[in-house]
Amino acid sequence: MMTKYDAVIAGYLCVDMVPGFQKSEPAASISSLLVPGKLIEIDGLDFSIGGVVANTGMAMKKFNRKVFLNGLIGNDFIGKIARDWLDKYNLSEGIKITDKTGTAFSIVLAPPGVDRIFLESPGCSTIFDNDFIDFGAISESRLFHFGYPPLLRKFYLDNGEQLMTLFAKVQAMGVATSLDFSLPDLQSESGKQDWPQIMKRVLPHTDIFVPSLEEVLQIMMPDEYAKILSSIDNSEIIDLIPVSLIREIGRTIIDCGAKILLIKAGHRGIYLCTGNISSLNEKKGFNLSEKEWNHREFWLNAYQADPAKIKNATGAGDTAAAAFISAILDNQAPEEAIKFAGIAGRNNLYCQDIYEEIDDWQAMVTELKSEQNEIISF
Repeated sequence: MMTKYDAVIAGYLCVDMVPGFQKSEPAASISSLLVPGKLIEIDGLDFSIGGVVANTGMAMKKFNRKVFLNGLIGNDFIGKIARDWLDKYNLSEGIKITDKTGTAFSIVLAPPGVDRIFLESPGCSTIFDNDFIDFGAISESRLFHFGYPPLLRKFYLDNGEQLMTLFAKVQAMGVATSLDFSLPDLQSESGKQDWPQIMKRVLPHTDIFVPSLEEVLQIMMPDEYAKILSSIDNSEIIDLIPVSLIREIGRTIIDCGAKILLIKAGHRGIYLCTGNISSLNEKKGFNLSEKEWNHREFWLNAYQADPAKIKNATGAGDTAAAAFISAILDNQAPEEAIKFAGIAGRNNLYCQDIYEEIDDWQAMVTELKSEQNEIISF
């Protein structure tokens, strides 16, 4: 079935501001670096457009997919940065502008040797709701990808009513639905929502779910998340989550109604779990092999990254999701789809500008032939 767009990508859109920490000795900890009264000289300030709309949208366009970006920016200086960036790549058609509040932005602190810290100002994303969704564009697409409900206030209020309504409406249009997440701030209004209950309402209308490991543990098993979080010393939380718990989360999400689950686990790798995907094949242009996709479970270790080539980890999860979704749109097998996600996420680390520097689809096809990485089937 012919459609105008392969995917509509909607939701959170922001501008990332990244101070250029000098390439010195890695910091022992963030507390040893950010000391009150201490002056830290930086090497400039990089601006880049971010959020699921820009990151996943630009990556999918680089992967030769026809995309429509649906987000909201303010009529301010930061919004102009975002608009100019999207205009550069002819991706601003579906971007809406508001005078009510400013553009969302983040300050990304990424000193050498320390995991990234995000200072996030949601801005106009707090007023983004279903009235800003372009259902006309969605009706002309095969897939609808939505991201970062914890940063979109209207979509988590009232027990996720607008989010559930949105996904149910899109599914009724015969368009596949895909959902990505961000980590709720436990001290914020978002972090105090009953996310397990919200997800139980939304997942029956979700074909593809692509959260990170920490995100999915927090929103699906908050008590277990708090328990593991309290035991952290110098470790990253994702290193403390056993595979048995990841698999339990996977079964829970599939039992709630999602058809395909991809959990991005950073340097550990990627987990894939599926249910019965036959209903996905009823959507526009889908012809996935049910024998290959139904009730499967895989683990792919992360592709080896060259430390000397790493520039920036921001957006790696969004790029991995973009490649995974693109492979599904091509009706590829699950083993191939998870490999594309893994290699794209790794390659994102080598990019300062995703669209300019990320490998295109054919280059990744070639890479996957030369870089062997074992898939574990459960």
